[in-house]
Amino acid sequence: MKIGIIYPQNELQGDPQAVRRIGLAAEELGYDHIVAYDHVLGATHDREPKLWGPYTEKDPFHDPFVMFAYLAAITSRIALVTGILILPQRQTVLVARQAADLDLLSGERLRLGVGIGWNYVEYDSLGQDFRTRGKRLGEQVGLLRRLWTEPLVQFEGAFDRIDRAALNPRPRRAVPIWFGGFADEALRRAARLGDGFIFADGAVDAFDAVSRLRRFLDEAGRSRDSFGLQCNMLQAKSPQAVVDTASRWRDVGGTDAAVVTMGQGFKTAEQHVDHMKRVAEAIRKAGIGMC
Repeated sequence: MKIGIIYPQNELQGDPQAVRRIGLAAEELGYDHIVAYDHVLGATHDREPKLWGPYTEKDPFHDPFVMFAYLAAITSRIALVTGILILPQRQTVLVARQAADLDLLSGERLRLGVGIGWNYVEYDSLGQDFRTRGKRLGEQVGLLRRLWTEPLVQFEGAFDRIDRAALNPRPRRAVPIWFGGFADEALRRAARLGDGFIFADGAVDAFDAVSRLRRFLDEAGRSRDSFGLQCNMLQAKSPQAVVDTASRWRDVGGTDAAVVTMGQGFKTAEQHVDHMKRVAEAIRKAGIGMC
């Protein structure tokens, strides 16, 4: 099983040196991938309708494509995972171009995790319709794959229109698209369209949700064996808790898991890196994974 690390963006105040330190440390320590969360804007929750999500205007985020382009230049092996990119609030063709270039320039290290998000203020600010985000996501995924593989695209959809145009250069492969989310509809959408799913264990019970996902895969006529399953281990704080959760995830057929260093009172990048080292040692000792 592959073990990654989630970039602790909320606790590092947007420090650019922390991106470099943690990205290099993740690769040196043998983590398989680094996950970046996505929000373009944060907003105060003091409004109607109320915002219910976990982040406000006080939480810092780096743009995943920009951050990963930087990390691609200073690393050589570690995979780059958006976990997740809020795709329906972004222009489809622009995402196709950005993802293609990132995959080309990184040596095919991008995994594009996508979802619909929860912040309607962000959608409004970016000129997109919050109410149709689920339907738009479904259309976008098919269009991304066409743009990455076809020499000329003619497309008339509910949300996008392309009149005989193409990406050039295209990526050398179809970039893998994984989904994230919490509701059964997100699982069904992933079962129809995705290459894998990223579960946030703690926000939901990933172990319970994976059984529902597999039922939806069966209903969609999709192979369980070729579908990736990642567990972002939000509740596993200590090295032993990480080992226990990762072991359980491997035993239910999980392919990937990601370590969270946030929520433990760390104030500096070095404290996060020290915890990453302790976790990596425990994972290797348990024989679960690590490069």
